Amino acid sequence: MRIVFMGTPDFALFSLKALTESKHDVVVVVTQPDRPGNRGVTVCSPVKKFAAERGIPVLQYEKIGRDGADDLRSLDADIYVTAAFGQILTREIIDIPPYGIINVHASLLPKYRGSSPIQWALINGETETGVTVMRTAVGLDTGNILLSKRIDILPEDTAGSLFDKLGALGAETLMEYLDMAEAGTCPSEIPQDENRSTYFPMLKKSDGLIDWTAGSKSIFDKFRGVTPWPGAYTFLHGKTVKVHEVKIASGSGTPGEVLIADKSRLTVACGDGAVDLIELQFEGKKRMNFADFLNGNKIAVGEVLG
Repeated sequence: MRIVFMGTPDFALFSLKALTESKHDVVVVVTQPDRPGNRGVTVCSPVKKFAAERGIPVLQYEKIGRDGADDLRSLDADIYVTAAFGQILTREIIDIPPYGIINVHASLLPKYRGSSPIQWALINGETETGVTVMRTAVGLDTGNILLSKRIDILPEDTAGSLFDKLGALGAETLMEYLDMAEAGTCPSEIPQDENRSTYFPMLKKSDGLIDWTAGSKSIFDKFRGVTPWPGAYTFLHGKTVKVHEVKIASGSGTPGEVLIADKSRLTVACGDGAVDLIELQFEGKKRMNFADFLNGNKIAVGEVLG
């Protein structure tokens, strides 16, 4: 099949790579425009970089619905595949390919619509998630479900590890659906149940701030969801401290209160229970385990973080 692929971040690379290694022909890649990066250096998307390295033509639009319809019609593609593209498609675009547009989404729709489903599933303490290949409709992740696969969320999973698992599972599910589409054996499309739908917004840097009034499990789940980005953090002596590893512990006290601060443990009270901070980092300094961190930073029992 002749395919137009639309995607932008690293998650999309799993599906794009699988397509380029298959019998299908990726005729063009559409991705978000290049953006200013640090020190004024222009940064292109991971998808654009991948496509350029493999000689696949790339199109970029600030608003694809406004600027891209004529270009896309000229490509004579059979189907469009999207994965974390970052723009809502208009009806005009959706109606172009004869086999429609399908999207790879990293949740079990209709739950966790939006741009950060992996992170929010962890933050909310889910024990299961998955991927959904859906029919693209006008709206945000609202189209019919074509194929979905489930996966357990392990206690040690963070957004980083779950990202890789779901990216690979999404690519596998996409290829399975395309094979069925070619063979004419696709299962019936399932409309999403709007009564079960949930939406969560794009994760922000401020979402990494630890709320010590929350319970220990909530804090642990939040840490998992914001690792590696934006990262969990708190404040000590008026300075930002990044938290790179945390474990649920026992103890009680005022939320944020340091209960133990010695070579054995650095334990902080939560709204319910406590957590051990295992690895920390003052902003601009190197990461340290708690014992080394305490050697260079005076933290007294009874101090309150946050």
